[in-house]
Formats: sequence, structure tokens, C-alpha cells
Amino acid sequence: MAGPTTAERGERQKLESGSPRLRRLRRLRMLIILLVAVVLVTAAALWLLYGSPWLRAEKVSVSGVRVLTDQQVRDAADVAVGSPLISIDTDAIEARLRRKLPRIDSVDVVRSWPHGIGLKVAERTPVLILKNTGNGGKYIEVDAKGVRFATVSAAPRGVPALELAVSKPAVLRRFPVDRLVREAVGVAGDIPAAVRRDTRIVKVRSYDSISLELSGGRSVEWGSGEKGRAKARTLTALMKAAPGARHFDVSAPIAPASSGS
Repeated sequence: MAGPTTAERGERQKLESGSPRLRRLRRLRMLIILLVAVVLVTAAALWLLYGSPWLRAEKVSVSGVRVLTDQQVRDAADVAVGSPLISIDTDAIEARLRRKLPRIDSVDVVRSWPHGIGLKVAERTPVLILKNTGNGGKYIEVDAKGVRFATVSAAPRGVPALELAVSKPAVLRRFPVDRLVREAVGVAGDIPAAVRRDTRIVKVRSYDSISLELSGGRSVEWGSGEKGRAKARTLTALMKAAPGARHFDVSAPIAPASSGS
């Protein structure tokens, strides 16, 4: 059989030499197709998120409130209902709620696709109340962080009153009122649960002179806010050992004392 002619060999060489160029053209064409597809998908996604009527804020739900009402929280949140859900500034809503409603300790603003905004609220809990003598005998609620967050007309049940009985100006110069309030809050948090139920007043005379007035005319000399857990354990044991006593002193928890009957 005769081999390929000179013309056939030349044509084959031309085709072989042109194959890399064709492959490059195919790759370029596929790349262009992919880029066009990405652009179209991105444009469709942006329209869906920002321009379509399907993913917009239509409902604001509230959870976790105890004293506040759902409507109070919604009004303070001021969510732009009808706006694209993706464009809602959740950080701004959180800051607005904490600023307008000091009773709120923390809040989590979440998007609930496709149409909702959820406001998960945690309210501050009063551990002490402070008599506000300049506001018609109302009460200021103080939380576990020492924050005075709300003024109420009636004292919450089961919350001891904070009495600042500082008689020496030098004490206030060294320990400002806010510092003394924080110390009292710390003591209130350390009081044993069984004693807390009977605590009527937490009295602060100075940084290291804090006492408790209990129901039935009983009292506890607590001292400073230091070693609170040890004082709580000592007070529990002391009350069990001397159930008829009227006065207890745990300011030095390693040397407690009780008196009266």
C-alpha cells in the first residue's frame, strides 16, 4: 500500500499545528460563558434580596419580656417594615432599644426569613430598690450590675430596699455613691436564699459597714462586701445554731457572733 502523499502529509501537519489554538479558543469561549452565567446569577440574587417583594420585613416578633410590653419594644425598635430584609441594620436596632428602654439588659435582633425580624429581649432584674425622695416617694430599681434602670411607683415584692446612711462626708469623698451602691448590690447577691426572702433593708453606712435588717426585728452585721460567700455560709450555720437569736455578726466570718433572743 502506498504511503500518504506529500500533500496529505502537509494537511495533517497543518491540522496538528492548529489544535492548540482551537483548544485555547474553546477554553476562552467556556470562560466567557461562565462569566456571563455568574453575572446573571449575581444580578438575580441581588434583585431577589433587594428588589423583589418576596424578602421584605413584614412582621416584628418580640420574646423574653416580663415588665415591658411587646408593643413598647416594637415602638422603640422602630423597624422599617416593608424594607428589604437584608438591608435591616440589626446593630442599630439593638443600640436603639438599649438607649430608649434602659430596662433592657441585652437584646438579640435576628432576621427570620423570608419576612420576619425577631427581637429576643432580656430584661434587667432588680436586686435592690432605692427610695427616690425627690420624685413623689417612688422607687428606683437597681440590677445586679449596680445599674439604676427604672423608676416605679410601687416597690417590687421580695426586693430589699437600699438605705444609704452615710453620715461622714469623708466616706463619700473616698467612696462615691455609685461605688457604695455596687458594694450593696454585691452583698445582696451573696445573701443566702433563705435569708434573702426575709431581708427588708440593706443599709450602707460606709464601704466596710453594711448591715441587713430582716423581718421580725432581726439584723445582720455584714461588714464589707469582701468574702461574701464565706459570710453567707457562716450566716446560714449561725442561724441554725442559734435559731432564737436576734442579731448576727458575720463581718469576720472566722469569728461570727450572735446575740439576743
